[in-house]
Amino acid sequence: MKKFRIASLLMTLVLALSLFASSALAEEPEGLMDALAGSYDELFTVICAPECDEIWMERCIEYGGEENAQAAFDMLHASCTGTIYGQDAVDAYADDPASAVFDCYFTGGVAQFHFDGHRISGTDAEGNEVFSHEYSYVETLPGVIACHVYRTEDADAGEFTYFLLSDDSPASTYHLEFRYGDDLDALAKYDSGKYAYWLAAGIPAERDEQLIWNVIDLFCAENLAEMAA
Repeated sequence: MKKFRIASLLMTLVLALSLFASSALAEEPEGLMDALAGSYDELFTVICAPECDEIWMERCIEYGGEENAQAAFDMLHASCTGTIYGQDAVDAYADDPASAVFDCYFTGGVAQFHFDGHRISGTDAEGNEVFSHEYSYVETLPGVIACHVYRTEDADAGEFTYFLLSDDSPASTYHLEFRYGDDLDALAKYDSGKYAYWLAAGIPAERDEQLIWNVIDLFCAENLAEMAA
């Protein structure tokens, strides 16, 4: 099932966690990493670039109406381009939950992620390797988090010890959403702890204009439909 959870999740946390209706994970966890083979750039750095504005406005008009298009454009952009997470975000949004936004960028000095079988690695902006480890499936977390957990046994993995992967893949939703860190309990929480209000999102490094259009269209279709419901 195609699902773009980021803005929907943000709305959930603002309105109440009980309002979020998450779908069951469909992807087999052992096969998911094979489905993600390839390299990924930051999704919102790519699709929120000025050259994509025309696509955003066109899709916002299609799903939200011309009179609401600019407001929808502004809201969807802002919802996933936050610059703080963890306790800084918890403190910043405590008095005004409606102001909460997600930081969906890569952390830990990684500019690009690479999936190759059960190996995940990351490189910095100059192409230097930041980390590289083999990962094995551990468990599936249900409910709001709804993701598969993978862990490396390498003792030096640090903030790349765990990867939490949603069912998203380039073949199904044109992107992927994931979290990573060294504390599984904290990673399982979206609105508290050191990873609060952070959910990394990637887009294939090998992409064409159609894929960019597809991912923006999906994002607008699902989230504007939920707002109108």
